[in-house]
Amino acid sequence: MKTVIAILSERIGSVMEEVTGRSDCQPIVKPATDDKFGDYQANGVMALAKKLGQNPRELAEKITAKLQLADICEPPGVTGPGFINIRLKPDFVAERLLEVQADSGNRLGIDKAAQAENIVVDFSGPNIAKQMHVGHLRSTIIGDSICRMLEFLGHKVIRQNHIGDWGTNFGMVILGLWHICMSEKRIDKKPYYQTELEELKNFTKDGRRLKDIRDRHEEDWREDSDEELGDGKKFFNFLEKLKNSNEDDIWPKILLAYQYVNLLEETVTDMGLMIPTRMKQKLHREDTKHFDYVSIPYKFLSRHITAYYLQNIDDPDNEQEKEAWELITKISLEHCDTIYDILNVKITDKHFDYQVVRGESFYKDMLSDVVADLQKQGLAVESEGAICVFPKGFKNKEGKRLPFIIQKSDGAYLYATTDLAAIRYRVNELKADRIVYVTDARQNLHFAMLFAVAKMANWVSDDKLAHVTFGSVLGEDGRPFKTRSGENVKLKELLDEAVVRAKAVVEEKNPDLSAERKDEIAAAVGIGALKYADFSNNRESDYIFSFDKMLSLEGNTAPYMQYAYARIKSIERKAQSRDVDIETELAGIKKLVLTAPAELDLAKCLIRYGQAVQAAVSDYRPNYLTAYLRYGQAVQAAVSDYRPNYLTAYLYELAQKFSAFYTNCPVLDSEAETRASRLVLCDLTAKTIKHGLSQLLGIKVVEQM
Repeated sequence: MKTVIAILSERIGSVMEEVTGRSDCQPIVKPATDDKFGDYQANGVMALAKKLGQNPRELAEKITAKLQLADICEPPGVTGPGFINIRLKPDFVAERLLEVQADSGNRLGIDKAAQAENIVVDFSGPNIAKQMHVGHLRSTIIGDSICRMLEFLGHKVIRQNHIGDWGTNFGMVILGLWHICMSEKRIDKKPYYQTELEELKNFTKDGRRLKDIRDRHEEDWREDSDEELGDGKKFFNFLEKLKNSNEDDIWPKILLAYQYVNLLEETVTDMGLMIPTRMKQKLHREDTKHFDYVSIPYKFLSRHITAYYLQNIDDPDNEQEKEAWELITKISLEHCDTIYDILNVKITDKHFDYQVVRGESFYKDMLSDVVADLQKQGLAVESEGAICVFPKGFKNKEGKRLPFIIQKSDGAYLYATTDLAAIRYRVNELKADRIVYVTDARQNLHFAMLFAVAKMANWVSDDKLAHVTFGSVLGEDGRPFKTRSGENVKLKELLDEAVVRAKAVVEEKNPDLSAERKDEIAAAVGIGALKYADFSNNRESDYIFSFDKMLSLEGNTAPYMQYAYARIKSIERKAQSRDVDIETELAGIKKLVLTAPAELDLAKCLIRYGQAVQAAVSDYRPNYLTAYLRYGQAVQAAVSDYRPNYLTAYLYELAQKFSAFYTNCPVLDSEAETRASRLVLCDLTAKTIKHGLSQLLGIKVVEQM
């Protein structure tokens, strides 16, 4: 349906052209900043008067005198230097509200985009062999909300979970699983990676102890051989045993072993310890030895595995490393799936008929072509042994050009290379019209350089790439949110605690509910509170994490919004107990009566649900939309500038207006005609809150709290 702003803009713009004889008139209609001036203001006359060298107020009065708006508003007036003020008529508001009520597609008056696009949204991106922590929360839920809003507006959204299953952590993952297998053969002993992990956390640089660990490592490496030294064939046998283990049992082992490798390599950094390993010869005859044996610094062992196994993962000699990598990736993703299900986020292959999870490994066979193409175009050059691109405008503190390294001197590729390959794949194969990346603000430089290189290579145009950034989650002390021991807060533990705390609130407020009902409400409120608290903050800002604030039933919180919805549902239950058939009353209503100020105020808020959606989508003007706080305006603003807090601000305003209406306007005890009108207001408010929370933000509502 055509928005109020679109109607007003057309009519006022037409009169501005008639009065001035110019075709470039912009009425600039937006909601009034103060109710005393009306509902809308046209602010474009001042700029037009300046162009014409006329008095802006006098020009505004000429335009106002010719306006034909009697079917929409009271006679418009002029204030200040030339603002045209417009106050909607109650009859017009009632008609618009009935149109929204009659919308059978659950769109609440919001039209789809005039032209649908293919939009790739890259978000979440956990690493294998690591637990998701609080740092993954914002990317995961902000990315999901962006997808939901774009899909609602009719775009084809292709979700991509670009997991870290390749690159520098590859060696640590493989080495960690090797340590698990080596510990498995010591059946009668506690796993050494577990006992030594605690030891290393409190290490005092005991060189003899580190040498003992290194010596045991070499002994196991030599023993883990069959046909050739270090071929890992015995390791492969233990791996088969692990593959048949309970995944819930092996996951904690993987996490500990990964931490063990990471901490061990940090600890031996300055100790000068060496370790033997092997490197496959690039050229060899089939009947000769395949490998050279060398000693390398112990601290570089995982990097050696990354460099020499990663690049040749499909080599038959690396069969056990490939199987180990596949096993850990599978288990890691299954544990991520648990988190996604709790958060009600769709970012795995099980939700869609296309491949959602495309880790860095997916692009491994495309990386050499990326480098070759950039070299062929003269964009990539050798610098200090590495292959680099130097995009314009990027310099270090000394004023020297910053390199965007796409291949290291040892031949290894980097995140930069993988991200470039992903852009080419998404444009060429997925046919993306736009690609949206959702990451924390610390990656600003990387993505700015990535986008610059992709544009230099003519792989994308200027308007195809967007980087949606967000700030950090802080503790109540204003510092990064950590555990007491200084570690990242595990996301699963945070979600569990949110539900437990919500359950305590439910027990206190409504102890007579069944246990099953309490659990359902606690999950919806706890997880909803966590997500809503994040959404309601400016995504670019850091925000302080506080369970007490986010679980409060007062203020701009999920429990407040969920309670507003539940309160409307309680009206429906009371209606049933009084034999009032709401469905019949709503179906038969032909006219709304809006006489009480709170009724009219709520109705005006509701009809603005779809305000400016079509215009905002086609014009794509985030700066034009940021002033709007009505639902449709907020939806489009949130999409255009990828800011869910615009949407939560509207929902909170709507809930407040409903609260005023609920306090001042009895529903079931009012006269028949008034009751029907007020039931419409209740029904649309409930639908709008549910739509905003559930469909666009992925927050569940409950009918009883």
